[in-house]
Amino acid sequence: MNILQGIKKRGLFFVLYHLPKAIYYVYFKKSPKTFIFQGTVYNYFYHLYNFTHLNERAIEIPIIWKIASAYRGKRILEVGNVLSHYFPCHHDILDKYEMGNRVINQDAIDFKPEKQYDLIVSISTLEHIGWDEGFKNPQKILIAVHNLKKCLVSGGKMVITLPFGYNPELDKLLEENKIDFTNQYYFKKNQSNNEWKEVKREEIIGINYNNSLHSANGLFLGIIII
Repeated sequence: MNILQGIKKRGLFFVLYHLPKAIYYVYFKKSPKTFIFQGTVYNYFYHLYNFTHLNERAIEIPIIWKIASAYRGKRILEVGNVLSHYFPCHHDILDKYEMGNRVINQDAIDFKPEKQYDLIVSISTLEHIGWDEGFKNPQKILIAVHNLKKCLVSGGKMVITLPFGYNPELDKLLEENKIDFTNQYYFKKNQSNNEWKEVKREEIIGINYNNSLHSANGLFLGIIII
C-alpha cells in the first residue's frame, strides 16, 4: 500500500501517525543489526506489518521461525496466527478470532485435535487468554497450557513467548512459577535504540509495557518438553 492508497483507505491521520514508523523501518533495513540468544546470533526481523522493528516481534519471529523450520515435515501447531503474516506456512494454526487458510477457530481450552503435535509454538498470544475477554479469568491461561500439553506427542515440545507488563496477573503466575516450564529465558529492550538483550529474570520483574506503541520492554520465552 503506497501513501495515496493509505490515505484513501485509512484516512490522512492514520497515515501521518504511522509515517515516522515507516521511515524508521527504512533506517533499520539499511543498517541491519543482530542479537544473541543462548549463544546463537540472530538477525532482527524487520517488517512493515505491525512494524516489527519497534516491538518484540523483532526477536520473537526469528527465534520461533528457526525452531519451527527445524521441525519442517513434522506436525506443528501454532497458537495465534502470527507467522503466516510473514512467511508461507503449512502448519496448523489455532486462533479463536482470525480467519485464514489452515486456521482453526477454537478456544485453546477447548481444542481437542484428532492428532498430536511434535511442536507447538505461540508468539505473544496466550497473555490475552482470560484477560482481553468479557469476563476476566487469570487462571484460564493455566487451563489453556494444560490442554495444549495434552496435544503434544511424547517427547514433544512447546515454545511460548509472552510480553511482560501487558497482563499483570500473568506476570504474577510467571513470577510464582505456576506454569511448569522446562526452560525459561528473559529479554529486556533498550528503549533508546530498540535493541534486545537476554538477561536474568530479576531484570524484567515489574517492567512496564509500552501501551502507546503496543510494545513490550520485557519478554519471556518458555519451553515445555513432555
